[in-house]
Amino acid sequence: MRFIAACVLSLASLPLLAADAETVIEGFTANLSGLQGRFEQQVLDQNGTLKEQTSGSIALAVPRQLRWEYETPFPQLIVADGEHLFIYDPDLEQVTVRRQIEDEQQSPLLALIDPEERQRQFNSKSAGRRDGLEWIELESKLEDAQIRTALLGIDGQTLARMEFIDSLGQRTRISFSEWQRNPRFEVGFFRFQVPANADVVGDYTPSAEVLPLGE
Repeated sequence: MRFIAACVLSLASLPLLAADAETVIEGFTANLSGLQGRFEQQVLDQNGTLKEQTSGSIALAVPRQLRWEYETPFPQLIVADGEHLFIYDPDLEQVTVRRQIEDEQQSPLLALIDPEERQRQFNSKSAGRRDGLEWIELESKLEDAQIRTALLGIDGQTLARMEFIDSLGQRTRISFSEWQRNPRFEVGFFRFQVPANADVVGDYTPSAEVLPLGE
């Protein structure tokens, strides 16, 4: 991905009104242009057995830019620059490239900070309160989406957790921490440079970069 006063404890277990889902999301996304933080991720199989545990850093920026870096146990970097999605495996010295539009349906996080994409791709509704968080359910409108349903645990203006089940029946749980809202990203932070020694898999032709004339 805490509520006080005994008189409201019984209400805390009731689901929020459906109309409140957008209110919770809007409270999180108000004046939001970017996020940067840490994550811990667990992947469980259909029987609930832990298959994979990873951690690293994450950054997002409006409209559809993402930098997701796995640090442990094995390094891997995923960068979405708004046009292409790059997956870099330094151990294999390989970069996989795809047009980003093909992968946006798999990213509730990117859709979360882009209201137009969220409304195009997902139906949202409240999923009640659990673990002290307001839970929002995003259900994909796309029939071939690899992530059909995602649950987002929000604490005020903080995204604390995300849970989803993929098309293979695997459950992924992600806990977020150390969020910075609207950080100042360095120029080119979401631009991936293919390492000279890396093989490129996919159809990718870098766009010509136009630099301003010096004064």
